[in-house]
Amino acid sequence: MSATDQVASTNGKTAAKAKKANPAGAAAEWADERLGLATLAKKNLRKVFPDHWSFMLGEIALWSFVVLLLTGVFLTLWYRPSMAEVEYMGSYAQWRGVPMSEAFRSSLDISFDVRGGLLMRQMHHWAAMLFVASMMIHMLRVFFTGAFRKPRELNWVIGSLLLLLGTLEGFTGYSLPDDLLSGTGIRAADGFMKSMPVVGTYMSFFLFGGEFPGESIIPRLYTVHVLLIPGLLLALIAAHMLLLVYHKHTQWPGPGRTNDNVVGYPMLPVYAAKAGGFFFIVFGMVALMGGLLTINPVWKFGPYDPSKVTAGSQPDWYMGWPDGALRIMPGWETHLWGHTLSWNVFLPIIVLPGLMFTILMMLPFIDSWITQDKRDHHLLYRPRDAPTRTAVMVALMTFYGILWMAGGNDIIGITFHLSIEQITYFNRVAVFVGPVIAFIIARRWCISLQRHDKETVLHGYESGVIMRSPEGGYSEKHLPLPVEKAYKLTAREADQVYTGPGATDANGVAAPGTLKEKLRAKLSTLMYADNIAPPTAEELEEGHHHAEHEHELEAGLDHPADGHQFDGRHTIDEEPIRPGH
Repeated sequence: MSATDQVASTNGKTAAKAKKANPAGAAAEWADERLGLATLAKKNLRKVFPDHWSFMLGEIALWSFVVLLLTGVFLTLWYRPSMAEVEYMGSYAQWRGVPMSEAFRSSLDISFDVRGGLLMRQMHHWAAMLFVASMMIHMLRVFFTGAFRKPRELNWVIGSLLLLLGTLEGFTGYSLPDDLLSGTGIRAADGFMKSMPVVGTYMSFFLFGGEFPGESIIPRLYTVHVLLIPGLLLALIAAHMLLLVYHKHTQWPGPGRTNDNVVGYPMLPVYAAKAGGFFFIVFGMVALMGGLLTINPVWKFGPYDPSKVTAGSQPDWYMGWPDGALRIMPGWETHLWGHTLSWNVFLPIIVLPGLMFTILMMLPFIDSWITQDKRDHHLLYRPRDAPTRTAVMVALMTFYGILWMAGGNDIIGITFHLSIEQITYFNRVAVFVGPVIAFIIARRWCISLQRHDKETVLHGYESGVIMRSPEGGYSEKHLPLPVEKAYKLTAREADQVYTGPGATDANGVAAPGTLKEKLRAKLSTLMYADNIAPPTAEELEEGHHHAEHEHELEAGLDHPADGHQFDGRHTIDEEPIRPGH
């Protein structure tokens, strides 16, 4: 037998059969030729994301929204968005035989007769609370760390719109059961609309389909709640994520981390596995709260009756701050030509929320105008590194918190046996004075922390070891910082204060735009003038010389002339020294 016969064979006269194609591979190839999915996946599935616990705050918002979608689909299968009057004959005996709307009856049926219905209702409500709360905390993290700067200004605006829409979605959602508490909220919303000059009554008639309460508000709120706002939320979340991928994720400064790279883990398999596990953690916590913590027990409130108002009614927590503004607003009204302009409702409920969200969305652009910083920023900073920015947000948080506290003035008065009038007068003053005090304290605190960081970089950290010189002077031994920590404390540039042009040019003519430039110069001075600059190379070298002198002193104490050895706990003559004394 030849060598060829041992390694090769032939099929003779039989025609060779073509290898059977893989249907999945053929479909993937077809899609890739038309959509370019393989190139897109290859580019983005290995995209690197940095790893830090604070980045998880945005994921909590995302996964709680997913829980909202899942539980919301379940609830739509049994909820009936109708205000038609029916008689309840369900399993909850206390309301059996009572006339109510079909919307409230279906809410009771979901709570008591649908298997798992009450769990899903409460999971849905808790997920809504978590969604709004996590968006707020996520935006605070973004602002305090400077992640809103160029090129992410539009993503900040999208985040602000998501927070606004999430708040409106929550209002429309807890109004759907048509119980006495939610009906009181709708009644209040009707009054808010009617406080708007000229167009208020027309808007109310259009929304309610006639005089309050009409028969159209629940079906219309249902459409807005399950179609309009969720569609907008999905579109904005998609845009938010696409911009996140396009701009690349921000990261904390450290060795090897620059504006031009990202240090972290790839999307697959590491980050996808971590994100998937985190989703189940969020889902599990929401399920735990939904199963153990009662929220919105509509069966206790009963069906809505326009002639009744729930005593001590409170909106969901994220609607508490405009409610607080309404409660502390003086009763200002103007009567013109037979019409009443209710400034006591219009200003705190319509004007103030719109103004606050406008300020929130404009913060990146105001900051960019003051600093004139047009560079891309992918490295974060600590809140202390931008004292004025941090203080501005602390002031806004204080303003929000005082209004939120005012929204529960009746509960505070009952709990602590205080006068409602005294609480109201206190909040009227605190809402203006509190943010100013908070701004001053936060700013000075950040500057003090900057000063401490600079001293730590220059002189090292306190070791707790006390040394005594031959002359009898005491000093504490300082050790140099680890390289990584020193890098983090110095990884920022010195702030440049904008002084602005002179009042006149070289020919004595008033410089154009002087007023605007003067304003910007004053704001820049407020933002940067008191900041502590990071140590320069000369200061670092001087600090190192000082440290070397301390080491020389320590070496002299370790080998004194009389033969006694200094061990950091005793002096030359063996007298004990306690750190701090």
